Amino acid sequence: MIVISDTSPIIYLSIVGRLDILKILFQRIIIPESVFNELTVHGKGQPGSQEVLDSDLIEVRSCTDMNLLKVLETQLDIGEAQAITIAQELEADLLLIDERLGRNVAKNLEIPIIGLLGIFNLAKSKGIVTNVKPIIDQLITNAGFRVSADLYRTFLISLDESPS
Repeated sequence: MIVISDTSPIIYLSIVGRLDILKILFQRIIIPESVFNELTVHGKGQPGSQEVLDSDLIEVRSCTDMNLLKVLETQLDIGEAQAITIAQELEADLLLIDERLGRNVAKNLEIPIIGLLGIFNLAKSKGIVTNVKPIIDQLITNAGFRVSADLYRTFLISLDESPS
């Protein structure tokens, strides 16, 4: 399975100490050079930085389709643009991305996407986690993760967890 990731899923899961979820689910994640640099150079000492350097989960790739990359860079930040470009180039099975604009661009290119809530849903369905509510609550409190109250409630209920 070819899985590409943008920066935010890695950072968020690192903040709550659950990057292991990605390793269990996917065994390998490809990230663009800009995401690697954002995490390990610009984000040195921040959540995700050391985890990425130490992880055998992460593979760093460069983009080859410079035309697509240039078009995407006019709409998105460099990490999202590179992640989507690599996903398109490799015909990825999944792109891990949470930002709305990036998700919309990927959908328009018919790239399968998943965000953090989808990752948690998958992790729970596979028995990797028993309850996602504590993880989401920790993300909201410690990482500023944004999810509407309605989506939060609906999502937890769909997983047979109490939102309160």
